[in-house]
Amino acid sequence: MDDGLRVTDRILVPAAELRERFSRSSGPGGQGVNTTDSRVELSFDLAGSPSVPESLRARALDRLANRLVDGVLTVAASEHRAQLANREAARERLAALLREAVAPPPKPRRPTRPSRGAKERRLAEKKRQSQRKRDRRVDGD
Repeated sequence: MDDGLRVTDRILVPAAELRERFSRSSGPGGQGVNTTDSRVELSFDLAGSPSVPESLRARALDRLANRLVDGVLTVAASEHRAQLANREAARERLAALLREAVAPPPKPRRPTRPSRGAKERRLAEKKRQSQRKRDRRVDGD
């Protein structure tokens, strides 16, 4: 738990750059939920982090813009009863978010057109359907 957070093989966020805050959870736990601080908020200053390479940081800041508050990414976990389990869940969630944010953009889609055969099959099916509905009419059209 004291070591850093492994995001990718190139990015390791040191534990010193992560901030954890604990509070009372509203989730499962019975009477103990009122006394233990099992909810975890894990924060990471993405904008000011030296551990993320500059090019990847710019990409991550752009993709996570709606989740950042002053350049800080915060993830909360309260689904487990134990604080330790919630700490692990928050770390995994933060790593997954960062991994997705720094991933290279997908290959651009090459536009394609339907083949001539596909167009003919579509039109033939439309004619068949039209004829089927015409045959069901009672008024003699």
